[in-house]
Amino acid sequence: MTPRELVVRTLPALGGWLALCALALPDGSALRGAAMVAFLAAGPGAAVLRICGPALAVVPAAGPVERRDPAFERHSDLLERLMLAVFVSVALVLLAGTVFIATHAFSAQRVLLTLTLLTTVAAFCPRQRASPPSTAKGSAP
Repeated sequence: MTPRELVVRTLPALGGWLALCALALPDGSALRGAAMVAFLAAGPGAAVLRICGPALAVVPAAGPVERRDPAFERHSDLLERLMLAVFVSVALVLLAGTVFIATHAFSAQRVLLTLTLLTTVAAFCPRQRASPPSTAKGSAP
């Protein structure tokens, strides 16, 4: 693993730990809010999507009929991963918050700590292997 790959792999987890450290700042601090929003908006989703990234890249985006942008597939896949990271992060935040509300143990610190731990574990998980897309339709083994 190259140093660049290691940084990319651990960046979401480091963002979570930075957001936890930002809790020591005074209430209402702009830096505290920015660190928490930046992590909660994309950190957990980016870490989870890194695990299943090769499986997402098996089927590239289908471009328009006329090719105005030669890098359409690459840009489309990048946008897809960015949006998936945001949506998965929001879903994980809502899921963690709902669990803590249901158990009558809700606090923002607990949700943030839980998501930071989840992101850290996801950063150390191996990536899934991409399986080739199935070409045989309706054939029985």
